[in-house]
Amino acid sequence: MGHRISDTSAPIQPSEEILVRSQEGGLWMTLNRPEAMNALSPRLVSGINDTLDAAEADESIKAVILTGTGKVFSAGGDLKFIQSKIGHDQKALNAYLESVRAMMCRLEKFPRPVIALVNGLAFAGGLELVLCCDLVIAARSAKLGDAHANLGLLPGGGATVRLPRKIGVTRAKYLLFTGESLPAEEFVASGLVNQVVDDDKLMDAGRSLVQKLQSKSTLALRRVKSLVDDGLQQSQEIALRMELQAGELHAHSHDMDEGLKAFSEKRSPKFKGS
Repeated sequence: MGHRISDTSAPIQPSEEILVRSQEGGLWMTLNRPEAMNALSPRLVSGINDTLDAAEADESIKAVILTGTGKVFSAGGDLKFIQSKIGHDQKALNAYLESVRAMMCRLEKFPRPVIALVNGLAFAGGLELVLCCDLVIAARSAKLGDAHANLGLLPGGGATVRLPRKIGVTRAKYLLFTGESLPAEEFVASGLVNQVVDDDKLMDAGRSLVQKLQSKSTLALRRVKSLVDDGLQQSQEIALRMELQAGELHAHSHDMDEGLKAFSEKRSPKFKGS
């Protein structure tokens, strides 16, 4: 059992650029650079990584929730930082982009569900953040788009890879080519967005979803997420074999034994995540 993050509504802050709080089984991360459209500065990227480290070590955390302060979820890469601090230093630019890429891969592979609450505009790297989340709830006013093409830039956080896999090649190319941003409701049918709610109901919808996960086994959640994500990279035959092998391993777990006992005894299970 790892270190437990105290359950509190007060922020736990690795830096002032990200607000973090643990509440009722969820670890809430709020990007907090509204003056910069929640752009991904090096400190913000580092803060996300530090928060994920703490959350992974705490078995009481059933889900990570990511949202933004203000009217923008995130505009992505910090272009002002790149212009003022990096300039034409290709080595420094590569290091910054690699740090962003690594953080997004970490978010994507985090061993429990990651939920995006898209409170506003999600452009470029902001969209790439959303693509790394397992579940997405968006405010009705939210818009999503790649936007790199508008400035003659290339995606550096995985949009050309993850977006076609999420919404299909033709839809992805339209967004990548045009730089256009579309209302969140237009992404429900393609599966990128699970639910669109009124703006003032977004946080409530997030809390409701976390409550649904709170009683679940963290071990089962981790293994199911891994099976889905890894299985998508394999043939169906191999993915089915992976599922069977995982089931054989899971049969020796406390949580499966506890779940079956609870069913027969007509009570709620008490999982340990092991």
